[in-house]
Amino acid sequence: RATTVLAAALVLGALLLPNASAALEPNRFARIPAEAVIGAVLLLRLPRAARLAASALFGTALGALTVLNLLDMGFTEYLGRGFNVVLDWGLLDDAQSYVADSMGGAAATWAAVGAVGLALALLVVTALAAVRLGELLAAHRERATRGALTAATVWMTCVALGVQTFGTPIATTNASALLQGQAHRVVDTLRDEAAFAKEAGSDRFGATPGAQLLPDLRGKDVIFTFIESYGRSAVEDPVTAPGVGRALDTGTRALEAAGFRARSGWLTSATFGGSSWLGHSTFMSGLWVDNQQRYRTVTASDHLTLTKAFEKTGAWDTVGVMPGVQKAWPEAEWYGLDKVYDAFDVGYRGPKFSWSTMPDQYALEAFQRLEHGRERDRPLMAEVILTSSHQPWAPIPRMVDWDEIGDGSVYEGIEASGVEAADVIADSTRSKEEYGKSVEYSVTSLTQWLERYGTDDTVLVFLGDHQPLARVSGDRASRDVPVSIVARDPKVLDAVDDWNWTEGLEPARDAPVWKMSAFRDRFLTAYGSVPHPTTG
Repeated sequence: RATTVLAAALVLGALLLPNASAALEPNRFARIPAEAVIGAVLLLRLPRAARLAASALFGTALGALTVLNLLDMGFTEYLGRGFNVVLDWGLLDDAQSYVADSMGGAAATWAAVGAVGLALALLVVTALAAVRLGELLAAHRERATRGALTAATVWMTCVALGVQTFGTPIATTNASALLQGQAHRVVDTLRDEAAFAKEAGSDRFGATPGAQLLPDLRGKDVIFTFIESYGRSAVEDPVTAPGVGRALDTGTRALEAAGFRARSGWLTSATFGGSSWLGHSTFMSGLWVDNQQRYRTVTASDHLTLTKAFEKTGAWDTVGVMPGVQKAWPEAEWYGLDKVYDAFDVGYRGPKFSWSTMPDQYALEAFQRLEHGRERDRPLMAEVILTSSHQPWAPIPRMVDWDEIGDGSVYEGIEASGVEAADVIADSTRSKEEYGKSVEYSVTSLTQWLERYGTDDTVLVFLGDHQPLARVSGDRASRDVPVSIVARDPKVLDAVDDWNWTEGLEPARDAPVWKMSAFRDRFLTAYGSVPHPTTG
């Protein structure tokens, strides 16, 4: 009897399980699922062999749906969207790598084993539970038939009268609706592939000769910098805003004293919580790259990126500083980067800070030593990715004297005395606090670098790639990120005066908000580029 009760609870729980953790409330499980009623009626009509097969198939499918619902919960928590069965399996490997970097290899291995074991167990156990219940129905056919008819009558009555408990309808088709949602997601994904490939073939500046690209920035060192997880929440959330606001205000005043001025606005990122490469490619390509399929399509195309526009002119050396890259990165060609410095190319000999391979201050100093500070025949265009504000935001580096950075060994004691990632990951308030500190560190590193090494010909564009995960930014947070342009030459900012951006490094709440994909064309246009479209 206990086993039967557990089997019934498992099947009903799986039928009623939502795909969002915010919906995990007791009243969601006090409902009558139509699928259970229909399943009982069908099983009562089948002979034993067919009944066993149907029960096992139903249970296995229900276990698979439960796995997908759990994946939806996890993806919604970290990426602000559901799991895509066509595109997202590869991200599970990235998730394991993240756990390994944050919690250690052993934790990552056990987490992977546990996840696979749980998935397989759900498939097997729900199948066995459905078979047991099917055989129980057959053994008490007469009473089961009356019960099924009664349940069907109650279900239809509840639908007709709109009966609810604590605001939730008693009658439900939860599992069918979730399964239908997954099917629609697959269909939409397959349709989107062809449509986006055509869109990527159309480019307002695709045929523009190099001589007609960015003429108003000739002679300038232009640096595009992404700050990891630097989102609107960092400057507006009551927990993080005071510290981040102070860092931005301090940076603004220090840069003004050094002769720099800044303008800031908002961009709506194509991603949330993670998958930073989607934000990077959206910003640079002028296309909305919000999933892995679109990313593969656009990076395999010849669509002009903002960075490649600089290369196409022949007037700039183009480099990338990518401390988060630890394996082959063929996208460098699509981005138009002549040289890429990954995690192993900048001479760092200090400790990792959880996921981040090195502190931002070190990465910027290495950029200065290797590229920005060198004598060169042509100006420099660089894409720099700062990683210290990557989750789990523990331990966080501290600023050190720029002359003491050396090979990074100075960070050994700082990393060892920092907060453990395990103490932050599960605590929402602590995560917010440490997230804010990490953004303060990244902003301070960047503004101090510009104050120290910037010249009359330096133009800095920096922005966040996406908001932090929902545990920090909130379940209904926007996807907006701050973006700033900083320069000494007043002509650089005069060119974007009609953008109506806020003066300084912190955008006003009501500053203009654009989709991140709009920036490329606006930037190219502002600095004198002439459109020559191509069509897909």
